[in-house]
Amino acid sequence: MLLERQTQLELLDGLLVEAARGRGRVAALGGEAGAGKTSLVEAFIGRAAEGTRILRSACEDLSIPDPLGPLYDLAREAQWALPQAIDHRQGQRLPLFSDALEIFETKTQPSLLVIEDLHWADDATLDFVRFLGRRIVNTHILLLVTARNDRSEAQMRVRRALGEIPAGNVARIDVPLLSEAAVLALADAVGRDGDAIYRATAGNAFFVTELLCAENETTPPASVRDAVLARAERLSAGARSMLDAVSVFPRRADAWALQGLCGVASAGQLAECVSAGLLDDMGDGYAFRHEIARRAVEMMLTTSHRRQFNQRALAALLENSDVSAGRLVHHAVEAHNLEAVRELAPLAAREASRVGAHRDAAGYYEVALRHADSLPAVDRAMLYEKYAFECHLIGQIEEAIEAQGHARLLHQAQGNRAKEGDSLRWLSRFAYLMGDRKAADVFGEQAVALLETVPAGAELAMAYSNLSQLAMLAERLDEALLLGEKAVGLAERMNRPDIVCHALNNLGSAGQWLDPAAGRLHLARSLEIALEQNFQEHAARAFTNSACSEMNQLGFDAAQSFLDRGINYCVENDLVTWRDYMRGVLAQLQLRQGQWEEAATEALDVLSNDHATMLVRYPALIALAKLRIRRGDPSAEPLFQEMKQFLERGMELQRLAPYAAVMAEQAWLGQGDGQEALRLIDLAESLSPTRAVFSELATWRQKLAPDADPGETSGMAAPYRLLLAGDWRAAAALWADLNAPYERGLALAQGDEEAQRSALEIFENLGARPVAQRVRETMRRNGVNIARGPRRTTRENQAGLTQRQMEVLQLIERGFSNKRIAEQLTISPKTVDHHVSAVLGKLEAVSRGEATAAARDSGLL
Repeated sequence: MLLERQTQLELLDGLLVEAARGRGRVAALGGEAGAGKTSLVEAFIGRAAEGTRILRSACEDLSIPDPLGPLYDLAREAQWALPQAIDHRQGQRLPLFSDALEIFETKTQPSLLVIEDLHWADDATLDFVRFLGRRIVNTHILLLVTARNDRSEAQMRVRRALGEIPAGNVARIDVPLLSEAAVLALADAVGRDGDAIYRATAGNAFFVTELLCAENETTPPASVRDAVLARAERLSAGARSMLDAVSVFPRRADAWALQGLCGVASAGQLAECVSAGLLDDMGDGYAFRHEIARRAVEMMLTTSHRRQFNQRALAALLENSDVSAGRLVHHAVEAHNLEAVRELAPLAAREASRVGAHRDAAGYYEVALRHADSLPAVDRAMLYEKYAFECHLIGQIEEAIEAQGHARLLHQAQGNRAKEGDSLRWLSRFAYLMGDRKAADVFGEQAVALLETVPAGAELAMAYSNLSQLAMLAERLDEALLLGEKAVGLAERMNRPDIVCHALNNLGSAGQWLDPAAGRLHLARSLEIALEQNFQEHAARAFTNSACSEMNQLGFDAAQSFLDRGINYCVENDLVTWRDYMRGVLAQLQLRQGQWEEAATEALDVLSNDHATMLVRYPALIALAKLRIRRGDPSAEPLFQEMKQFLERGMELQRLAPYAAVMAEQAWLGQGDGQEALRLIDLAESLSPTRAVFSELATWRQKLAPDADPGETSGMAAPYRLLLAGDWRAAAALWADLNAPYERGLALAQGDEEAQRSALEIFENLGARPVAQRVRETMRRNGVNIARGPRRTTRENQAGLTQRQMEVLQLIERGFSNKRIAEQLTISPKTVDHHVSAVLGKLEAVSRGEATAAARDSGLL
């Protein structure tokens, strides 16, 4: 009997009807463990319209998730040879996912794809869900996923994945606990004490079901395991042993594997387990009715029995070449079969990396390294290197440095100077990603010095390219070009397109300041090679540097295109480091274009990741610091402190320049130290290789020190050059063409009364209170009669609060904490902090109580 699920079933029915009409959706069922998500899925499938194509899959609770496990399930049901498809696509995920979309989409019937327990998914599977979710709206597909709604890291990854799908493409459906009335009705139907069962279960559907079948309905929730085991003890000895064997298989046990594990007698024993209601017969396999039941049985196994069953499971699975290495590793680890772990874990890691599941690949290499002591030094060094590489792709830079250090020592002990030099080059790269510029330079120079003592090879070519990159990042343009060309020449002789790709990126990024057209060509060629050859990190870097180059040249539309493509690429290939860096750059672009709420959300989401390195966080820090200064929010100081600490570890112009600009703006608004800002501007000028790099800072220096000589302006971007020449009108027009309202307002503020009134309106609409107040004061000093407070265009909401800020204000009035507001609005606590700060600032309040009182007085509440 399925109670209190009619609303959810009707929603699912409607979504399937829409899918049949060619408007596909993702339906996400969320609820706690045991809430009845699977039962709801079964009921929905049972009432699906005739002709619906139903393909089912689920994720498993493996120690390390099986890369693309659910896609393999769906492929089997669709009779699609996925392993061959992966080989054909050379492991490239986007073409593979596109193939999947074609396989699953039919024009003649709706397709219902089911992925259960998405909270156990690997990153590659989550990327598939993102990919399909972003393209599903014009298909006949309904993708139904289930996931727990706890606050675990796994659930947060699911929430993040669904959050990166357009909101209109996802229907989130809550599967709540059963009400007391529903539990009473179920208990009454079988003559049990409903009150006692509800008190013991709080409405958890699985617990309720188990206690209805147990002899004692007063068993508390902590002893539901005993209810499961009590039923298991009623089995025959053979069937109980079979139940134990099935319990070591996460999610489900294939029928053929059980026959290999337990022999021909398994059929009757399995039938007994099914009759007892402990297992479900799925046709080609068997599974516990709920994970809680499986765990209850597995936990009762002794250590020796658990190892024995896992070893037998491993032996049975090894007979089938189609079983993924990830499943084999799970059983090898549980069986404590170290020889098998050493053989299978690196294989599983390579499989995971091949499909872009870099987090899982790192996990498998970590497992391999835990049992690698008996391996030869050469093999251990290789494992450490591969582990370091996967770690750095997912943002675990400290782990990457430690692992690469181990590899270096092993190569050194073996006298392999080429490999030791390559390790030094990698340590240089990782040090830079950690924000330690000094260490990066030292390791980089050491790598070249060592590699130049052995016959020239690919390691030396990459070491040259690494130094070229470091020179480019320090704006030493001539050095970057010289080393980059040296790397390209050597790499081409070695037939190493990956190194050519890396070096071309350096040449393009350095060339942007000397010959923008040539720089674009080098970057375009680097990106082309990376995408053609599936060099994922090189592609991410090419997207990033192309976007930053366009931002520097004020090509905002082109920058937007590179960022959109690059972020999607990184999401789909699990490249966390580059994804978050580009999201920070995107926040800066959104700030430029007046999308301040979007910029705040993007930046805060990046900064909420405590595992991100300082380098990755820096673009987001710049964007958020600028935003908070411009809005007059009181919480910008911690951002300045973090940026200052980063600069102390290595002074690079590309980091110093934006920091100096923010410091200058803060000083101009009367909130900071003007002399310190001018000192930073002078320092940046001394490091600038061309005047083009110094454009924005020259305008801020003019604001802080109007009598200062702007210097040579001919190489600067047009809007800045015009402003420095006093042509505010032309500069404002160019900023308008570029859709940069704040910069346009700053230009207009230097003009006549009409221009200043336009500037004031721009600043008020943006919510830039401090600069709006500065413009008002300037106008009043000049004798202009100007009303106090917001202009008519912002009076519909007297405080200028956005819709989301109004939602936050209403929850503040209800006494919600920031944590509860985050849960209510499904946003991060740090995003709530930002919104609360903005609300207090706009209402000119110093406390939450004062803000709600002001809102009530003004009629906002």
